[in-house]
Amino acid sequence: MQTTLDSHTPSVAHPDGHQDLRVVGLLTFLASEFLMFCGFFAVFLVFRSAVAQWPPEDTEVELLLPAINTVILVASSWVINLGTRAIKKNDLAGLRLWFGVTVAMGAVFLVGQVYEYMNLGYGLTTNLFSNCFYLMTGFHGLHVFIGLLLILGVLWRSRRPNHYSDLTHTGPEMAEVYWHFVDVVWIVLFALVYLLTLI
Repeated sequence: MQTTLDSHTPSVAHPDGHQDLRVVGLLTFLASEFLMFCGFFAVFLVFRSAVAQWPPEDTEVELLLPAINTVILVASSWVINLGTRAIKKNDLAGLRLWFGVTVAMGAVFLVGQVYEYMNLGYGLTTNLFSNCFYLMTGFHGLHVFIGLLLILGVLWRSRRPNHYSDLTHTGPEMAEVYWHFVDVVWIVLFALVYLLTLI
């Protein structure tokens, strides 16, 4: 009997009842990454409270493009969930469609981030704020890129006959959980780095 949790959490058991160590490994990895991001957020808030002006006068924060990027990334969480729901109904075409759309949305997010970097007017070493900005958003961008590789890996494996079905869908579920993690981290990062900075 296969044990399932909900639509957002992959099964932690094989059909024979043994624990799926791939899922345990993913959740452990995400827990460690969550702690790392929490460290970044804490340092950012400490620096913000320790200086008189944050960000400095010569460091402007663009809001429109990151806001658009946020909408795209958050919407992609809904899109990837449609793909996972599709394969749970044995709809392989639906999995491929929605995971493909998610890849496109994630790629647009990264292109938007690169465009933002190219037009900011300050670099990594300009000041303390810019250092925090580039490290936090760049580290998150790396996670988005890794997420795209995971999703592309699912699409590649879906070419094999019966590799994913209504009974075997741990791979797509794990990719979805990782993508939700990336989205949640970005929401917190957007609130701290962009919205809170403008207050």
